[in-house]
Amino acid sequence: MKKKRTAIQVFLHVFLIGASLLSIFPFLYMLATALTKDTYIMPFPPVLFPKEFYLGNFISAWTSNNFGRYFLNSLFISVVTTVLAIVISTASAYGFAKIKFRGKSIIFNLYIFSMMIPAVLALVSQYTVLNSLNLIDTYKGLIMLYVSGGIAGNTYFLKGFIEDLPDEYAESVYIDGGSRFTVFRHIILPLCRPSIATLAILSFMGTWDEFFSALTIIKTDAKRTLPIAIRLFQGQNATQWGLVFAAALIALIPILIIYITFQKYFIKENESGGVKG
Repeated sequence: MKKKRTAIQVFLHVFLIGASLLSIFPFLYMLATALTKDTYIMPFPPVLFPKEFYLGNFISAWTSNNFGRYFLNSLFISVVTTVLAIVISTASAYGFAKIKFRGKSIIFNLYIFSMMIPAVLALVSQYTVLNSLNLIDTYKGLIMLYVSGGIAGNTYFLKGFIEDLPDEYAESVYIDGGSRFTVFRHIILPLCRPSIATLAILSFMGTWDEFFSALTIIKTDAKRTLPIAIRLFQGQNATQWGLVFAAALIALIPILIIYITFQKYFIKENESGGVKG
């Protein structure tokens, strides 16, 4: 029995190591290609360790095609969208979880229904609404589209966690003369910190990587976002893959910073989810 258990553990370890190597392979291949000079054709078999490290692709990527400007545009839009998404979604989840009001179940079911609509189909109606509000080709319009598109899912994500919080916390605040806002500010927000951190990572990543809405809403070149800048590096006849992968690696930096910043809360959220399960 012991031998059988040891064999299973060995198999699991080998499987996990193989899966880890397989998942990290694309990143290593991208890094090796970005560090190679004048790579127009991706070599086969893949070369993971170039003979000579070349940093010119990173410099060229940052200085060409308005990449730096597009990077800052994406950073501004992603940060504002993430902050607004957290504030609105947390307040909305608190309302659905802890406050009784007429039509609550109907409105929440509409939230759930809106999550089932594919983003591509919703883009047409969203474009029409933004156009009627003169918000096409503006950061305000794109941020509004991103925030509104994520409210339903974010609210659903947070509502379950807030519902599990004991009502005694809020009752003690009411006895001391506090209001619902006091409960939200001093009880709900601190206790929801792990869930909010997870939401911040997901919202930032979703906004940072988004391509089709940004391409549809933004018309002026100077207002474009980073995914479009990376797309511009791909030529019609030939693509310098070293430049494309260098740009993609630069684009990874803010996501890594966000993930490292909120990592401890993200892990705590997963652990609490595992305990509940």
